[in-house]
Amino acid sequence: MNAFKLTTNMSPKGDQISSIAKLVKNINQGEKSQVLLGATGTGKTFTIANVIEKIQQNTLVIVHNKTLAAQLYSEFKELFKNNHVEYFVSYFDFYQPEAYIPRSDTYIEKSALVNQEIEMLRLSSINSLASNEPTIIVASVAAIYASVAPSDFEMYRIVLSKNMERNLKQLQYDLVRLQYQRNNIDLKPGTFRLRGDVLEIAPGYTDTFTIRISFFGSKIEEIALIDALTGQVKEKWDTYVIVPASEYIMNRNRWKESMELIKKELDERIIYFKKNNKLLEAQRIQERTLHDVEALEELGYCNGIENYSRHLELRQAGSTPYTLFDYFKSSGWLLVIDESHMTIPQIKGMYNTDRSRKETLVEYGFRLPSALDNRPLNFDEFQSKIDKVIYVSATPNEWEIKRSNDTVVEQIVRPTGLVDPLIEIHSAKYQVDDLVIELKKQIAKKERAFVTVLTIKMAENLTDFLRKHKFKVMYMHNELKTLERAKIINDLRRGKYDVIVGINLLREGLDVPEVSLVAVFDADKPGFFRSDKALIQTFGRAARNINGRVILYADHQTDAMKIAISETNRRREIQIKYNAKHHISPQTIVKPIFDDITSKDDAKTIEAYFKNNKVNFKKTSKAVNILKKEMLQAAHNQEYERAAFLRDAIIELEGKIK
Repeated sequence: MNAFKLTTNMSPKGDQISSIAKLVKNINQGEKSQVLLGATGTGKTFTIANVIEKIQQNTLVIVHNKTLAAQLYSEFKELFKNNHVEYFVSYFDFYQPEAYIPRSDTYIEKSALVNQEIEMLRLSSINSLASNEPTIIVASVAAIYASVAPSDFEMYRIVLSKNMERNLKQLQYDLVRLQYQRNNIDLKPGTFRLRGDVLEIAPGYTDTFTIRISFFGSKIEEIALIDALTGQVKEKWDTYVIVPASEYIMNRNRWKESMELIKKELDERIIYFKKNNKLLEAQRIQERTLHDVEALEELGYCNGIENYSRHLELRQAGSTPYTLFDYFKSSGWLLVIDESHMTIPQIKGMYNTDRSRKETLVEYGFRLPSALDNRPLNFDEFQSKIDKVIYVSATPNEWEIKRSNDTVVEQIVRPTGLVDPLIEIHSAKYQVDDLVIELKKQIAKKERAFVTVLTIKMAENLTDFLRKHKFKVMYMHNELKTLERAKIINDLRRGKYDVIVGINLLREGLDVPEVSLVAVFDADKPGFFRSDKALIQTFGRAARNINGRVILYADHQTDAMKIAISETNRRREIQIKYNAKHHISPQTIVKPIFDDITSKDDAKTIEAYFKNNKVNFKKTSKAVNILKKEMLQAAHNQEYERAAFLRDAIIELEGKIK
């Protein structure tokens, strides 16, 4: 078992030093909940990594979307090269949940596209925790959704040892029971093949190696780990544990009882519908459920099997489903909620959203009431699972602060010495004309700008207006794919554009050091994007440049503006004093501009693959392989934003192939 050990030459700087000390001290003194208020660009991830190394406890990091999760996963993977760093997000590239719309009598069948690589990474996460290895898991809010029971996962494992007597035929049967499939041609994750007295197994959680078990008669002669690419022996083991090939394992010992419970609930539901004169619903639930039961009894699987999880696991009605949290010990682990101001509200809303959809399905006879127990954790259940938690955000909500009894650790000073931008207020009456003047100043300094507006129409009109006045401008909207967004950002940095106009410029991947001006139109209008927290996040877009400044176009100061300006000025004062005390001269961040993501095979951008309806399968597959190599190289070089973009490119392309 390898203890957590940072594998980097970097050392804490600025406020990171005091933040690490305070967070660790609070944990050691028994604090269950605390907030890390970290300004944009202060290195909050590195701070958390140092905390993990010092407290030596398994850690779950939850963030509100896949892109940020991928970026954090790459960062932690680089910081802890010799430890288990895992990735646990939804394994659907595309997911349309089952639903019914009564007003139009429309039934929408579940449709999903599973990403096998992510499914493999999820399984690796569970296996690392079940194996009691020191583990860091970076997850999306998918972590609160139902997963396999730990007892089932641990029960269905096969322990093999050198010189052990083992019937080869029975071993193959046991592998099938663990969801492995025999494949003598293509040994991919979750398969096995037999060649004479040699059994080769490809574990479900990795595609980098296979396990070769050599028999002499019925005795295991050798257990070897084989490099999947070269076929060479990498290691030899005396003992090896084979874990299930997939995350969901069916416990056959309770199969008969589970089927009886499903049929019993069906009978009760039919009686209920007939008693309430809902004959159509009675017929519907009978036909659908009996069809599923028949498939389960014949094949061990049916479409929508997760809706019967309560009976298949013999859980009580309304009981808490098993999740990833159940693989962490009840004490001695750390939960980190990144971007908590966004992640906590998302976690709170998951349960009600899921239940509302399923209640309609139950009411109209599409599902049995037990389907309601296939669900995410509600917020009370989520909180009950937590041992120790750190809420991380540049703008934490009052809920996180109160939950932590005002235990707030501030990380305001950046290792680079950069300070928060200056805030200016200009009249909104002539905001377009004033912007033109300010943009000309930017161009003269060879610096760039972001402009954020409130509506799509305004964004389109402003973009057209600026183009007519010979400005190099681009409108960034929510329909742009990740790769298109990345290309626009790169073009801005190169100077192809002087300014980007958008509605939501708070999103990740917009840390552009060439941007020294952020202009906020109609800053005094109410709404989410003009709240104090949203404004502070927006100000951070100008915090990578020594000349960073923000112009708020407003005719009066709202409470949100006053709070955001006051907080930004407070942080500036702290940062300036620190720099003066330590004789630090801040410099604009120097960051390389990466080439646009391309296929070296034919030098066409990935966008061309998306626009071309007749995608060449072979060329696209080749592009995916190239992108995977580039993604790993980007992560190795600590080019985390590029690695995240590449990961999205791979997901989109693989979805196109399927």
